[in-house]
Amino acid sequence: MATTVVWFRDDLRVTDNPTLADAVDATDVVVPVYIFDPREYGETRYETEKRGPHRTKFRRESVHDLRASLQDRGGSLFVRQGRPEVVLPELADRTDADAVYAQTKPAVEELEREQGVRDALPESVSFERRWTHTLHHISDLPTAYDRIDDTFTPWRKEVERDSTVRDLVSAPDTIRTPDLEPGTIPTQSEVGVAEPPTDDRAVLPFEGGESAGKRRLSEYVWAGDHLSEYKGTRNELLGANYSSKFSPWLAAGCLSPRWIHAEVQRYEDDRVANEDTYWLVFELLWRDFFQFQFRKHGADFFTPTGIRDVDKRWDRDREAFRRWADGATGVPFVDANMRELNRTGYMSNRGRQNVASFLADAIGIDWRWGAAYFESRLIDYDVASNWGNWAYQAGVGNDSRDNYFDVLSQAERYDSEAAYVTTWLPELAELPPTFAHRPWRMSDREQTEYGVELGVDYPGPMFDIEARYSELRNT
Repeated sequence: MATTVVWFRDDLRVTDNPTLADAVDATDVVVPVYIFDPREYGETRYETEKRGPHRTKFRRESVHDLRASLQDRGGSLFVRQGRPEVVLPELADRTDADAVYAQTKPAVEELEREQGVRDALPESVSFERRWTHTLHHISDLPTAYDRIDDTFTPWRKEVERDSTVRDLVSAPDTIRTPDLEPGTIPTQSEVGVAEPPTDDRAVLPFEGGESAGKRRLSEYVWAGDHLSEYKGTRNELLGANYSSKFSPWLAAGCLSPRWIHAEVQRYEDDRVANEDTYWLVFELLWRDFFQFQFRKHGADFFTPTGIRDVDKRWDRDREAFRRWADGATGVPFVDANMRELNRTGYMSNRGRQNVASFLADAIGIDWRWGAAYFESRLIDYDVASNWGNWAYQAGVGNDSRDNYFDVLSQAERYDSEAAYVTTWLPELAELPPTFAHRPWRMSDREQTEYGVELGVDYPGPMFDIEARYSELRNT
């Protein structure tokens, strides 16, 4: 009787999961396993937590949901703690497995883990990889990944013209698994991570799992009919539906990008097709682009000079970085976004661009510190999207331009009434929008009038931010 171990990684779903479907089709018995690897926790080289509270909670919930989905099909999910290169060979030996099937990922650590497993397996056990994390399959690219354009727009146009999205793979109806100890899903404390804070200002509760991801898509696309206005609202800052917010479920693989694409097509057929509906697919293509870029450039994305070998002088002021991370820079738009991130594990795309630019361009701190901090805090952290976007903003990555975001003008444009800033900085709630965005302009009399004393009720700015942007404009 043929047996296959299925190693779940960032593909915590049963719908459109070729790794699981192929294993079920190829063998009589499958051994689905998720492994809590201790290397995914603890401290990074940048003195940041590798996987923080919100993302850990979301991952645990996703594993619970995957286990329930497999049980609904007559099987089980076996949960283990340890290093995959130790756990998987032991599990293959115990079940007399013929093969291990696994999702493959493009980034350095993920590939190293795969190679470690491959090397640890006996020759009698094959290692089968499946590419399942992108909209377009890597084998279907018009130009091979190692020769693709490093600029998004020509790559996108070529893919849209010359590639197609593969058909969805149905979830298995039944799954036969062996009689093994299922293992318990560890608590937050058991993996050394604190419980996340709760905050009723969060844009969504972000429950992990394929079931919750599908509910979110149904609510956003079908019940709320928000897809028809996606492009026009995606730069807003408050509320559940200014953007799709599918990214946490995409990052953990609870939702397949192809399944989202199919739902967009169905919406376009049933209701409306316009620039807004296209824009969600456009964003999926950006996500694809970074995945393939990481496959092409690998470890170069983690160097100070990035994939373009741009020699910039980066500061490594730990105190300045801490003020940025804590939301205590004295620049309200930056601080509001960072406080939202710390409290909820989420931040809008507009916010991410601005706080990244503030750290890298205005303060001049090593951009990798910011990328590592996002890795710890973001509930939707994806290695390629996160590090690719940070390198882009720092001017050392793809499509990099020597442009910066003026967070002051950005705040006044996208938060003209200061509703976002005062939501996350309630100490500024009594200020008119002009002062809420630039509190340092208040005189002593105005500080007394509004009851906001800089340096007491809210931090004074780290430096003369208006002068700094004047310098940037003139360089």
